[in-house]
Amino acid sequence: MSTISQILKSRVDRCALIPFITAGYPNIEITESALRILDHEGADIIELGLPYSDPLADGPIIQEASKHALSDGMTFNKLLELLDRVNGEIKAPLVLFTYYNPILARGIEVFLEEVSCAGIKGLIVPDLPLEEADYVISLCTKFSLELILLVTPASPTNRIAKIVEKAQNIIYVVSSTGVTGLRSNINLEMKDFIHDIKSVTSKSLILGFGISNADHVSQISRWEIDGIVIGSAFVKCLMHSDYKQGLDKLQIFCRTIKESIIERSKCS
Repeated sequence: MSTISQILKSRVDRCALIPFITAGYPNIEITESALRILDHEGADIIELGLPYSDPLADGPIIQEASKHALSDGMTFNKLLELLDRVNGEIKAPLVLFTYYNPILARGIEVFLEEVSCAGIKGLIVPDLPLEEADYVISLCTKFSLELILLVTPASPTNRIAKIVEKAQNIIYVVSSTGVTGLRSNINLEMKDFIHDIKSVTSKSLILGFGISNADHVSQISRWEIDGIVIGSAFVKCLMHSDYKQGLDKLQIFCRTIKESIIERSKCS
């Protein structure tokens, strides 16, 4: 299986599609089915969120999904069991989104080794202190994981420079201030911000937070971006009382977004 950065670099004619879902929402069986559906519908990379009790970077939709998953008994060990079941069957590499505290509670090296053995290829930790990133990066290198650092336009210029320099291969550009969630418009100033980062690094850039429909994707696909992350809109598909209908909505939405990316690449 290709690494996350190899997937992003290979998409020279279009952006990579990176859907996000919450592990264990609405239950572990649906998560497994959703992973297979997203992979079948052409997701290039899939981001899987580990539910956490204090998800500071997440908006109301993902917060609710995380709360529900935890109350339903979702645990890190169950995540590992899920990953073992799909490992080798899903073509798209998996990125784990988690907060720093669950990593510390497990033990940094133990956590990283376990997720790597279970098939995870990338890691996003939004509250990882930059000062502690070097140690985590060294362990990620040891276990063939790619740590994806986040950067936001609200960050001071010198801090942005440090993040860009320290990042392994991929930088996650946060497209809006605040938490994740559905938004009606895309911040057009992000295009210039992305251009500025691209001018100083050859590392891949993925864009996320607030991207929620085909119009957003069509617009962003014109920018100098390597991958588009969509979270709340995918999670919302699964917020259906009928689980099968939720999976059907997820499948249709993924297909629609993928087609939007492909159509934009044909026009460019």
